[in-house]
Amino acid sequence: MPSTFLSARRQRLALAAVATAAALVLSGCSSSDDEEPAEPSSAEGEGGGEAFPVTIESALGDAEITERPERVVTLGQGSAETAIALGQTPVGIESYEWGSDETGYLPWIHEAVTERGDELPTQFAGGEDIDFDTILELEPDVILAPWSGITQEQFDILNDIAPTVAYPDLPWSTNWDEQIELIATALGQPDQAEVLIGDIRDQLAEAAASRPEYEGVTFSYIYNSGPGTLGVFMPEEQRVEMVSSLGLTVDPVVETFEELEGTDSALIGLENADQLADSDIVFTFYTDEETRAEVEAQPLYAAIPAVERGGIVASDDTPFVTASSIINPLTVPWSIDRYLPLIDEAIVTLDN
Repeated sequence: MPSTFLSARRQRLALAAVATAAALVLSGCSSSDDEEPAEPSSAEGEGGGEAFPVTIESALGDAEITERPERVVTLGQGSAETAIALGQTPVGIESYEWGSDETGYLPWIHEAVTERGDELPTQFAGGEDIDFDTILELEPDVILAPWSGITQEQFDILNDIAPTVAYPDLPWSTNWDEQIELIATALGQPDQAEVLIGDIRDQLAEAAASRPEYEGVTFSYIYNSGPGTLGVFMPEEQRVEMVSSLGLTVDPVVETFEELEGTDSALIGLENADQLADSDIVFTFYTDEETRAEVEAQPLYAAIPAVERGGIVASDDTPFVTASSIINPLTVPWSIDRYLPLIDEAIVTLDN
């Protein structure tokens, strides 16, 4: 891409970013609950080969990919891992400092890329303040963001840089297997999607088979944002699905809670903590140690039977918390060996 083009493009994108700054802060998007998730469309060659050109629809607009992408940029979570599993290391990825280790990268990404001998991707700011300038300089052929919170304004800017694959329905609501299918289609490997999905399910099933004692053990996966708050993740949420795929059973009470639109969770309030009385184990995480101390000091929280008994899984390792919250080809094997000992320790409390 000529430098004069880059300069002119950068100026235009900067002006567009300034013009939409207020909307970006809101980080919302316009999509309808009545819209059915769009299916990726493709025209596969003989023998299920590469499928280009391909158009992938999303709630924010279409990504028209004319040939196999060589330079991939990812936003949100999970897309980088799937691209790497498909043999295509991205040139740029959204940074996620909270879940990174001393390398500055999410450890499973760092491990996979360095073991392959590839160059580590450039990291850039995402979220409400996407670093469009860096993305432009990376000269991507495609931008993958099917599990993200990008807004319509952000999508329009990104799609002007390169074909951008956004979410089919609502932000942060794409199912993990659908995400893999979308990315595999965008990278010209649609047949590999089912291979990756099947491998993930096999790994989780194998782990569940190694722990027959998990059968019949109920759990709820809760969260909080400070004193007085209490939320519960719904069964279809990825971190809950990972635990249930390991052989545990979601507490039936969770299905009775009113789900917040587009969140896969319900806010029930700390005053309703007693509704979790039949959860044998409680899973959760904390944003920091100060918040953890405040939350655990609350009598209503401490009185949840699983919490009172010590049957709680709450790691303070932020990379693990991140990995166990997203299902993809790299996080699942990285999480399983770390998860099982924590769950074993919580289940032992049931005998006390």
